[in-house]
Amino acid sequence: MKRLLPAALAALIALPAAAQDRASLRIGVEAGPTSLDPHFASLITNIAYARHVFQPLVEQDHRQVLRPAIARSWRVVDETTWELEIDPDARFSDGRPVTAEDIAFTIARAGDVPNSPSSFRYATRPVAAVEAVGPRTVRLRTNGPFPLLLNQLALVMVVPKQDGLTTAAFNDGSAMIGSGPYRLVSWQPGQPVRYARNAAYAGPAPAHPTVEFRPIPNAGARVAALRSGDVDLIEIVPPDQFARLRSDPAFATAESPSNRLIFLTLDSGREDSPHVRVPEGSPLRNPLRDARVRRALSIAINREALVSRALQGQAVAAGDLGPAGYFGTSPDLAPPAFDLDAARRLLAEAGFPRGFAVQVNGPNDRYVNDEQVVQAIAQMWTRLGLAATVEVKPRGVWLTEAAQLRYSVNLAGFSPNPEVLGMLETQIHSWDTALGLGTANRGRFSDPGIDAIIQRARRTMDDRERERLTQEATRRALREETALIPLYFQVNTWAMRHGVTYQARTDEMTLAFSAGRGD
Repeated sequence: MKRLLPAALAALIALPAAAQDRASLRIGVEAGPTSLDPHFASLITNIAYARHVFQPLVEQDHRQVLRPAIARSWRVVDETTWELEIDPDARFSDGRPVTAEDIAFTIARAGDVPNSPSSFRYATRPVAAVEAVGPRTVRLRTNGPFPLLLNQLALVMVVPKQDGLTTAAFNDGSAMIGSGPYRLVSWQPGQPVRYARNAAYAGPAPAHPTVEFRPIPNAGARVAALRSGDVDLIEIVPPDQFARLRSDPAFATAESPSNRLIFLTLDSGREDSPHVRVPEGSPLRNPLRDARVRRALSIAINREALVSRALQGQAVAAGDLGPAGYFGTSPDLAPPAFDLDAARRLLAEAGFPRGFAVQVNGPNDRYVNDEQVVQAIAQMWTRLGLAATVEVKPRGVWLTEAAQLRYSVNLAGFSPNPEVLGMLETQIHSWDTALGLGTANRGRFSDPGIDAIIQRARRTMDDRERERLTQEATRRALREETALIPLYFQVNTWAMRHGVTYQARTDEMTLAFSAGRGD
């Protein structure tokens, strides 16, 4: 087990016991990181942990608006050149200043980590060169116009340049040297993650000098830990408990609409799909390759019932890839109307009047009431005439198997960053390792016409034209092809004991430095 780092230990010893209780923050979270390597996996959970120790060039605030981090300012020089001024006070926890070499090293490494289940290549591939043009001035030259470059790099944490840097070195703590507000104290897989303030951090000191993140996968157990005083703050509050905590003067709550779309991926890429059969169990040509079948499955889902029953109102039904008002959304893309008769007609028209057998996969500990959602969808499809079964697994197994394309239908979630274009690039565009696009397209949907529109949009610096192209690609993907099935947008929730505050975030991250002290 890792030992408590000396500086953090000394800080705790210097405080009286009562002061330690007030100063420390204990957070009950759904899961710990899968790795401390900030570049290992482009997963919100891992990124959130990484942001405590490391910083990106620029970061997103609680509404995902860009603000300074390592770079205190930036400008577009031309369509393929971005210029950034590095904060002269930005230093790693070992005292070294952050340099252009560290930035170049980070961008080269982040998209090429061995065994990464979800690469940052989509964010780093556009950068053709990193140039130092002054003691504190860096230019990023891209291999084409990329209007979302800084938004994508806001999720890539800058690490010090080091030869032979490995994921193992981060996981054992030896490489955990960052410029963020905290330093790592200790971590082992499945155990709490402990941090202490980083004295070298250039920004405002976080309200709590020491923090402990405790993984508590069960939502009911997280609430119980908060009520008993074992933790001070929890995330992802069960819908049936949120209202009770909100009305209890001993506690406070925080909530925010989420940009995370919960949706179903459909295996439209393979002739033979692993969990699609005729009702009697013999092999069947993959019906999910037919857009009529995909449309039938979509309109056979009663989204309003899903939101009101499985999620007890803590969600918003979806018909687009981003929530209302998000850049690139289309006002006319309302949630598809529930129409079981039309769905049956579409199945018959596609040659499946008797339906087929299908398994719906998903996690049982990743999203709010995820298992209940999967069960509800299978029941709705049973009414359509399918022989629908369910298999859910813990997030680690589920993530691995989804990445290995072991599922025919899978419950998934993704947050575009911070435009709908981010969803099109990763989830809708054809799988293309050369371009770094379609990196999370687990259904392997592919349409060359839609790909062409997405590629034009991602190189269009003019906001109005980029939005028009984004809307065109989205309408074709969802309205004409049902490339995936949008279900709903989550509502992010937190609860905390009296005396702790939390600034709710659209990106779902639970960050210790977003927590403050109240009356």
